[in-house]
Amino acid sequence: MRLIEELQQSVREEQSLFRAQLLREDIDRLTKLGDLARSAGDLDTFKKAGRRIGWTQGDARTGELGEALDALLDAVFDYETGGAGSEQEARIRDTWLALHRVRMERLVGCLSTPVPKPVE
Repeated sequence: MRLIEELQQSVREEQSLFRAQLLREDIDRLTKLGDLARSAGDLDTFKKAGRRIGWTQGDARTGELGEALDALLDAVFDYETGGAGSEQEARIRDTWLALHRVRMERLVGCLSTPVPKPVE
């Protein structure tokens, strides 16, 4: 999958240890998705397993990724079960970018929520 290769290149070029670690975690997730797609008997089985590979901390908020995650799962499943090609590679990359945007919006939203001050 070309996206994994692109992310691996980004890790090699990344100066921030934090961002490099996040990239490695995403590479691991995409690798797991590929393995799951090849071993799952059908799309529904794959999607159930694919939603539980640590998209959010403890997968507690993975449900909030909704359509963006489903689109990526569909694209990876199609790619790994016989639809490999440049169109599928582009579809995976597009759905990945959309998912990444949604994940970052959720993360920033969590981080920007004011912490209540203790009552004295």
